[in-house]
Amino acid sequence: MPSTQSSTSQAVDSASSETAAKPKAARQRMSAMELRASVSLASIFALRMLGLFLILPVFAEYARGLPDGHDAQRIGLAMGIYGLMQAFLHIPLGWLSDRIGRKPVMVGGLLLFVAGAAVAAMSDTLVGITIGRALQGMGAISAAITACIADLTSERNRTKAMAMVGGSIGLTFALSLVIASPLLRTIGMPGIFALMSVLGVLAIAVTLFLVPAPPAPQANRLPFGRVLLHADLARLNAGVLALHAAQVAMFMVVPGMLVSAGLPVDAHWKVYLPVVLLSFVLMLGPMIAAERHGRVRVVVLGAVALMTVVQLLFAVIHGLWAIVGVLLLFFIAFNILEAMQPSLVSRYAAAARGAALGVYNTMQALGLFLGGALGGWLLQHQGRSGVFLGCAAAMGLWLIIAWSMKAPPARERAGDAAAVG
Repeated sequence: MPSTQSSTSQAVDSASSETAAKPKAARQRMSAMELRASVSLASIFALRMLGLFLILPVFAEYARGLPDGHDAQRIGLAMGIYGLMQAFLHIPLGWLSDRIGRKPVMVGGLLLFVAGAAVAAMSDTLVGITIGRALQGMGAISAAITACIADLTSERNRTKAMAMVGGSIGLTFALSLVIASPLLRTIGMPGIFALMSVLGVLAIAVTLFLVPAPPAPQANRLPFGRVLLHADLARLNAGVLALHAAQVAMFMVVPGMLVSAGLPVDAHWKVYLPVVLLSFVLMLGPMIAAERHGRVRVVVLGAVALMTVVQLLFAVIHGLWAIVGVLLLFFIAFNILEAMQPSLVSRYAAAARGAALGVYNTMQALGLFLGGALGGWLLQHQGRSGVFLGCAAAMGLWLIIAWSMKAPPARERAGDAAAVG
């Protein structure tokens, strides 16, 4: 009960001296090393994702002008093969990072990302670009980066660090919507792919010179089967699949809704950018309550419930300001879940973070693929409202699955292996 917790806390505080209270407050803030780790690792995510997001608004139209770009299915393959390769490799590379360390896996994956971007930049056919995109996707290092964040931050501050990563991704997405078209006009698609290579090289430099050295891989490794079948991890894996499937499916429809409401495509950033920024401010209250007051389960379930309501609202609303308002609710819930779920994975699977986050990121990639495939089918056969009702059904199913989730371990323990089992 909150009142019991509050009275207990007051009793402890009154029994402690003022000088003893100050170190306790200080421990709640990020240390210099945690801040450096969080900012540098978030910047690696941002550099990679900016390169990838830049092609999303402009690639389909560009590809139609290529000699072999007349087939829409092949254009879709060129776009989607990145995620497919990620889905295949998140688990083995996450597992490998538990064995040989995070930084070697991160640098190797970024080298593949740079090489793939270079291949795509030098290609003047859709086949060549598809090969380049496949190489980029083979650099599936999201699990290694997320596990590195978990290695370098305390549980008290881990969700803050994950929120920085989520914030960097959201901001780069908004930035890409602003600058993609001008970049295409000035440097062309080969130039954008070359820019990806440059961003990848910068990410390698950040990895080598700015990211603090994570601890050595642990000797008490867990069997992969226990990671895969752990009930609480399975709930989170199902959740991230549903979340990203809904994200992709709904954004097959939302841009058209904005156009129908009178906002041209090249002005959509005027909605996305302020909505994303405001959502980061509004997500802080629930996240602070989750971590400081032991409300993790309540906040996660509340965010899933809000996502369900958002999809139902999208199915019935009309008008620009209504769309903007519901988009704000979506990004608040989405950003909370994007920050809290990876943190929970790292807490449930402390001794096998790389492997557990590899499974988690694989399910995320599959969600992105399924969202596009099923969202397209629903849009074609059931119309716009069918897409949102399908997303609402997925969110409702996730809410049922997540309802029995347990509270995560309150503190890191000496026997990390006990976190999974």
